[in-house]
Amino acid sequence: MNEYFAFDPRLKIRIPQVSNTWTTYSVQTQNRILTEWETIRGHIPDRIRELEGEINIRQEALNNEEDFNRSIELNHEISELASIINDLWIWFRTTQHITNTKIHN
Repeated sequence: MNEYFAFDPRLKIRIPQVSNTWTTYSVQTQNRILTEWETIRGHIPDRIRELEGEINIRQEALNNEEDFNRSIELNHEISELASIINDLWIWFRTTQHITNTKIHN
């Protein structure tokens, strides 16, 4: 299955990397890809919770920070973590539609 997924170091999950149109894959391959993706996808909410915890830590630090430059750094870190969460939700929802379509066909 590694040929159909690539690790994204920013998101810290494997994401689909199919090089052909979906219908060119055999039904068996499609099912294997979807099964693997559902396993990966199932861990996305856990990854989001981890990132939310990191945001909370940084927000607490920001609340107590008196150094302006460090405050800017913390805001940047919080923004980047929030961006990662947004991208994870996009992956979670986008492929859910694809998966549901394929299961019902």
